[in-house]
Amino acid sequence: MLDFKFILKLSRPRFWFYTFGPYLIGLVAGIESARELVRIDVLAFAFYFLLSANHLIYGVNDVFDYETDRLNPKKREYEALVTPEMRRPLLISMVPATIPFVLAAAAIGVETLVALLAFLFFSIFYSAPPIRAKTKPFLDSAFNILYVMPAVFAYALITKEFPPLQPMIAAGCWTAAMHAYSAIPDIDVDRKAGINTVATVCGTYGTLALCFLLYAAAMILSFEYLGLASLTIGSAYLLLMAASIQSARSGRLLKLYYAFPIINIAAGFVLFWTITAPKLFTP
Repeated sequence: MLDFKFILKLSRPRFWFYTFGPYLIGLVAGIESARELVRIDVLAFAFYFLLSANHLIYGVNDVFDYETDRLNPKKREYEALVTPEMRRPLLISMVPATIPFVLAAAAIGVETLVALLAFLFFSIFYSAPPIRAKTKPFLDSAFNILYVMPAVFAYALITKEFPPLQPMIAAGCWTAAMHAYSAIPDIDVDRKAGINTVATVCGTYGTLALCFLLYAAAMILSFEYLGLASLTIGSAYLLLMAASIQSARSGRLLKLYYAFPIINIAAGFVLFWTITAPKLFTP
């Protein structure tokens, strides 16, 4: 039996923002006033996209990544290592943390069910066979659209509709860049384990160039909806890529990577208030 402390560590609380942040943004993008947020279903799925969703994402990841993770000091010092004997109880623990929410999404509507199933599909098969997208360069980054799905779900929860396609594509570019950038510190470990990723194929500088292009695309595609905020956030990420090139040359890129979640939280904060301030203060 796995204790809650281990599951909590495995779920990477420092990364909860990546599921919960999009969920919040999807909610406020769909509402007309703050009163619409005070609902049982909204609160229940807030819990799901905090703990349960990350329990699933990183649990599946760690179950199928043992051969790589055992070679990676980061897993023992910075995260949690799932050994072979832990696999079965970990997978079993995901069932009660997931199925009730799938049934609730189905009861709410087709749009919410489709969005949640899409989230589960990308979350599971990013790491799990037969797709195991994380071992297929470029598909690995594309599958990171899983982090857009909480926003799609939340928007559908409020409006009973899917959000416009253009901002979804922009968000997909952003999540692909996020994945590619995060894969750079693992290049050496992945190559030793014989795992191909976008970063092992493109190398450090090629991956940074790809991230630059993806962030630029996200900035351009989101401008119609976010205006000045898209330029501000986009420029920040373009500068981050430039700083990362210099850090890579000096061998200090890993330190910048550890600050990456903070940078993403700051960007999410700006995005949140850009979209929601007028709605939250509507009487």
